Amino acid sequence: MRFDILTLFPEYVDRILSESIIGRARKSGAIEVNAYNIRDYSEDKNRRVDDTPYGGGMGMLMAAPPVTAAVEDVKAKAPDKSSRVIYMSPKGRILTQEYAASLAEKYDRLIILCGHYEGIDQRALDLCVDEEISVGDYVLTGGELPACILVDSVARTVDGVLSAPECYQSESIAGGLLEYPQYTRPFEFRGMTVPEVLISGNHAKIDEWRLEQAEKLTLERRPDLYNRFYPDGKPEKKKKGGRKQ
Repeated sequence: MRFDILTLFPEYVDRILSESIIGRARKSGAIEVNAYNIRDYSEDKNRRVDDTPYGGGMGMLMAAPPVTAAVEDVKAKAPDKSSRVIYMSPKGRILTQEYAASLAEKYDRLIILCGHYEGIDQRALDLCVDEEISVGDYVLTGGELPACILVDSVARTVDGVLSAPECYQSESIAGGLLEYPQYTRPFEFRGMTVPEVLISGNHAKIDEWRLEQAEKLTLERRPDLYNRFYPDGKPEKKKKGGRKQ
């Protein structure tokens, strides 16, 4: 899968997405990530890309000509791929793991536009953008961090990025519930020990414990997720020896 990021700070984006699992996925060819500088598309001799907004107001606004030229040029670089242009914006739909996975499933290429200053001239958005996505109900100084979050969340569902699909399918949120507590060596640390069930070797009991813990955490911390996972209420356990349905 290919990700093209349009930004005023390509080195910043490229540095973040060159580390850890995403960096290894880029080196292996499982994904492709390109960062483009919107200033390169400015016709101003000083590579200026912003101006004061009509109607007044604080701050500067990214102008339509360089943004539009950048998106159109980048789109033309791989016209054979099914693509979607996304603008990272607090006004967009909230990003969820389910939607991230659907983007990987539907498209071969995401073109991600990062705003800065007070945002982007609406005409550029109307001409070039397919949708706006938000990573949460808060405001950042630019779209670069949200763009990296989008790339990370989508890329890890692409074949070859993680070792196996189970690595993301059963994780917190992705499976529908928050993830259960996990432990590793040493068995005892500062008076706290690992739950006995995890060293019992009884995998059925371990799975049951993990589900119970996931349900408990989700109900306590994210009842909205819990109710979405169990829309009709949690089903009762079947009694042993009962009639099979």
